[in-house]
Amino acid sequence: MKIQSFFEHHGIATNPFSDEDAQTDLVFKGYCIRQTYHPTWDKIYGNPGEPATAIVFGEKGSGKTALRLQIARHLGDYNADHADARAFVIEYADFNPFLDHFRDRFSSRRRRRPERVLEEWKLWDHMDAILSLSVTQLIDRILDPKQASSPSAVDTKLLPIKNLERSQVRDLLLLAACYDQSTATAGEDRWRKLRRKLRFSTWRRVWPIVLSIIVTAAVFGSIGYFRAWEWLSTVWPYLAVGAGFLPWAWRCVKSCWRSHKITKNTRVLIRNPKRLRRILAKFADRQIVGQPLPNCPRTDDRYEQLIKLQDILGVLGFSGMIVLVDRVDEPYLINGSADLMRALVWPMLDNKLLKHPGLGLKLLLPSELVQFVDREDRDFHQRARLDKQNLIRSLDWTGESLFDVANARIKGCAMEGQSPTLVDLFDDSVDNARLLSAMRDLRVPRHLFKFLYRLIVAHTNAHTDDSPVWKISGETFQSVLSVYQREEGGV
Repeated sequence: MKIQSFFEHHGIATNPFSDEDAQTDLVFKGYCIRQTYHPTWDKIYGNPGEPATAIVFGEKGSGKTALRLQIARHLGDYNADHADARAFVIEYADFNPFLDHFRDRFSSRRRRRPERVLEEWKLWDHMDAILSLSVTQLIDRILDPKQASSPSAVDTKLLPIKNLERSQVRDLLLLAACYDQSTATAGEDRWRKLRRKLRFSTWRRVWPIVLSIIVTAAVFGSIGYFRAWEWLSTVWPYLAVGAGFLPWAWRCVKSCWRSHKITKNTRVLIRNPKRLRRILAKFADRQIVGQPLPNCPRTDDRYEQLIKLQDILGVLGFSGMIVLVDRVDEPYLINGSADLMRALVWPMLDNKLLKHPGLGLKLLLPSELVQFVDREDRDFHQRARLDKQNLIRSLDWTGESLFDVANARIKGCAMEGQSPTLVDLFDDSVDNARLLSAMRDLRVPRHLFKFLYRLIVAHTNAHTDDSPVWKISGETFQSVLSVYQREEGGV
């Protein structure tokens, strides 16, 4: 008996339970993302007009990635309705590039032990990663909105860059120099293209070169005018020319030193010191002196840069920033280890960052980390202030909520004019109470989908096309449930 024939008999066009990963789940993306919600959705999502942090702990398969995609989609809807007060969305979910660059900073002996690498991971490393994602995404939007690789929550409308003040244009170019990690074009060419787009003049930077040319021309012109060729045999003309080149040389030294310090202290980013030096050299001293740069191992400069970025975004029509943090258990360096996840995540649990004005972090974390929260001392809780962060200790699903999820997926796959439900797939021996009891045991959507898929396959395999049975029996339901619970370790 074909599975498709079974579904078509019940008015279902495609299998609602074939996908287990939200990132590839077309049923979820096409229908459930706007129709089905976890009971704590309102607390997690909050109000995009006033971004707030939420920290969620959930076991594997409980829907953390689905929550991230759902938040991004709803923020996209919000942005469409609030063109002048949108939310700038950053998806901080792929840690591998940042961990790769961070790991390469250490000796080969230390790199062999991930725990020794991650014990050096600090809050400013997270801030560098978030600033990098934000700045790269923003520059993509400015240079080519239609080709910008950004979350679905970010539209492709032209940004009003003409509204930026000159100081904000300078700040954006400095942020681009420090944090743009695009691989689409060479970094210097991309920065130059951005500078032209923003119409930022750099003519003031050439005065040391002009001065050196003038001094050289004046010295040798004087020798030629007075026909004092004997001066060429003395040291004084050359000292004068050298003095004329001193301002230019001093600028080169300062640019080299700045690029070295930035490269050294942005440990999660890939940096080319020579390219960075050439970009920094395009700023006049008065444009760069006193400006915050990530050239020290501390958070103060990063907070100042974050504020500057928020000011720029405010002029461009974004009233707040929302960072979606997910998949902390997936990087190869972590490999599912709870201790390594703790080393990666804990520096981010700082109340100053979590409550930063205009910034909302949505941390979707594995349930294994809850035990570490409970063991932490008073200093940690004073620093993190988890009581103020919309904490969800467990992303639990009731049997009733899972029942609604299953029905929503079936409805999303229903043929036109049909309205099948989950109960329609079973005979009279499997009533609502029995289904709800099983779903309470399954606990999370992933187990629910895997079980229902296996159940339907077992039922169709037990019957032929010549003698089809359109209802799943109670015996099949119970036997498949028992085997599934045993295989999954007592689910």
